Amino acid sequence: MMQEGGYYCSKKTDDICEDVCGQESTRGALSMSRLRCILRGLDFKSYVLLFIIVPMCILGIYIHGQKITYFLRPIWESPPKPFIEIPHYYHENVSMENLCKLHGWGIRESPRRVFDAVLFSNEVDILSIRWNELYPYITQFVLLESNSTFTGLPKPLVFATNRDKFKFVKSRLTYGTIGGRFKKGENPFVEEAYQRVALDQLLRIAGITDDDLLIMSDVDEIPSRHTINLLRWCDETPAVLHLRLRNYLYSFEFLLDNKSWRASVHRYQTGKTRYAHYRQTDYILSDSGWHCSFCFRRISEFIFKMKAYSHNDRVRFSHYLNPSRIQDVICRGADLFDMLPEEYTFKEIIGKLGPIPHSYSAVHLPGHLLQNADKYKYLLPGNCKRERG
Repeated sequence: MMQEGGYYCSKKTDDICEDVCGQESTRGALSMSRLRCILRGLDFKSYVLLFIIVPMCILGIYIHGQKITYFLRPIWESPPKPFIEIPHYYHENVSMENLCKLHGWGIRESPRRVFDAVLFSNEVDILSIRWNELYPYITQFVLLESNSTFTGLPKPLVFATNRDKFKFVKSRLTYGTIGGRFKKGENPFVEEAYQRVALDQLLRIAGITDDDLLIMSDVDEIPSRHTINLLRWCDETPAVLHLRLRNYLYSFEFLLDNKSWRASVHRYQTGKTRYAHYRQTDYILSDSGWHCSFCFRRISEFIFKMKAYSHNDRVRFSHYLNPSRIQDVICRGADLFDMLPEEYTFKEIIGKLGPIPHSYSAVHLPGHLLQNADKYKYLLPGNCKRERG
């Protein structure tokens, strides 16, 4: 029962805390006394667990939580439906009629017109390599540039500043600009979608019509010229066809895999075709070009893209943007964001752990790249050092 002026104390107390019971005190002081009793009852191993191991586990989850999530991806996410792979036949000494026949397609009396449409950020060198590769077979180059990144950061109109470098496409170029909305905190993919809708309008200004071919891809997703020539000459091709590209990182020295698939070619249909950058069909044409992601001349360009593109949330710590770290990551073929491979099976994840192996092959690369090897030396094997500007 209650003692006058005190608190009830059970007789079933631990000896170590007997002195707390029966004391006249405030409720707060009694709580602190009980806490001290608990701490006095802990041994050394318990202190190590409580003050060292538990905080280290919490810190480890904070730093490497993203890696844990990606490694467990096969548990919580199923792989996408496999593509229907179309074998790709090509040799410079084989006639177009035979090449179309090998693919199961007919031959046209005249080639289709081809429109190459891109959203442009700051990839001047890659754009030059792309347009020189495709130039013989493109009816109209269509380029849209914004004064805003997908993440809402202001940016200069880089293409407008460097337009003199692209005089060779002047007669075939439809160039447009669009003002950014600069909405802070918005999902970057919303701004990206907004710009792609504007690109649809620019394509109509460029004069695209039904049955013209439209290349939908980012600047750094470069179809090979013989791929586009094949599709413009062959009849009965799929109305929408994805292109499987060799997937490079930082330069053509680091071949990541052959799984790049977002680039696509469409037979344009008024009112139906919409510019997009996601899966739009089950059909994909094998070995159709190159995807060279983060293939920049200067470290500052790496930093800009890391902060500007739709996946900027991967910059989880400020030291990721340190120029010395970025240079080291490039030369090792490691990941800029310290992420695990984005795969759907444990076998594929484990198989891709660690840096990308160096490739010393410069065979079957874009012709303009090799014809101007001194200018684009940083993109070729054995030249991982980048300019600091």
